[in-house]
Amino acid sequence: MILPLFILMVSGTPAIGSDRNEPIRPLPLTIDLNPDKVALGDLLFHDTRLSGNNTISCAHCHNLATGGSDHRATSSGINGQLGRIKAPTVFNSGFHFVQFWDGRAATLEEQIEGPVHNPLEMGSSWPNVIKKLQADPKLSRTFKKSYPDGITSANIKDAIATFERSLITFNSRFDQWLRGDEKALNEHELQGYLLFKDYGCISCHQGMNVGGNMYGYMGAMGDYFADRGTPLTQADMGRFNITGLEEDKHLFRVPCLRLTAINPPYFHDGSAKTLEEAVRIMGLYQLGREIPPKDVQAIVAFLHTLVGNHPRLHP
Repeated sequence: MILPLFILMVSGTPAIGSDRNEPIRPLPLTIDLNPDKVALGDLLFHDTRLSGNNTISCAHCHNLATGGSDHRATSSGINGQLGRIKAPTVFNSGFHFVQFWDGRAATLEEQIEGPVHNPLEMGSSWPNVIKKLQADPKLSRTFKKSYPDGITSANIKDAIATFERSLITFNSRFDQWLRGDEKALNEHELQGYLLFKDYGCISCHQGMNVGGNMYGYMGAMGDYFADRGTPLTQADMGRFNITGLEEDKHLFRVPCLRLTAINPPYFHDGSAKTLEEAVRIMGLYQLGREIPPKDVQAIVAFLHTLVGNHPRLHP
């Protein structure tokens, strides 16, 4: 069943012609999800009872209104504890090939395990969460509509993951251009996209999510961590923390750029405060090239055209 919500989101701007043959693909205009599960997942995503002290929900670090993140270098969890890495946006996360910066979760359902059990984030456990939720008769009845066996950890994860898969930023101006609308981008923005390809950004940031479909080394063409000026942290190790392999040091899932224009600060460590700074650093340490300010501005203009629409998003 197609959710009426999604139909309304795109009805004002119909698709024009066929998709261009470009390395970036447009996000789908509709998605087929169970509306009852989406609604239940929405409730759970905003439910502080998932945390040990009933103060933190998923939305605490993933504010949908401002881009699906919290605009902090590291997020705060229960009792004001600080995490070790920047919270990525939850929008369009259903299209990632793995979850988390280090790829330690293969699915959204598996990803949900992390924050619930992390003592720095929600600091809870499934028995604790389930006990609190089962004490809510109305919520128990809502669960029964979609899950005959009621409130279980598997069902909680399924509902939240289904809701997260609904968080697609449809019909960005760039997607409109990809679908054949010549007026969707101005000359400066189109030049930015051409530079994005010419400099080589497209080698890692391509596909439907403009990233999120491969791993990449932070500092592939220069010693980013030595030049950053701050000590190495465990989070800086990337995939190495999961595999223990030397070749996986500083290897991260390439971030999706769909909402990067509205989700500062940038990188896993939140070290770049502005998008212009992030583009310049990426050019230097990932491509081995100095990008002139004029080209930086054009690329930034292009990145803004990737921001699509969702009823919960108010950048």
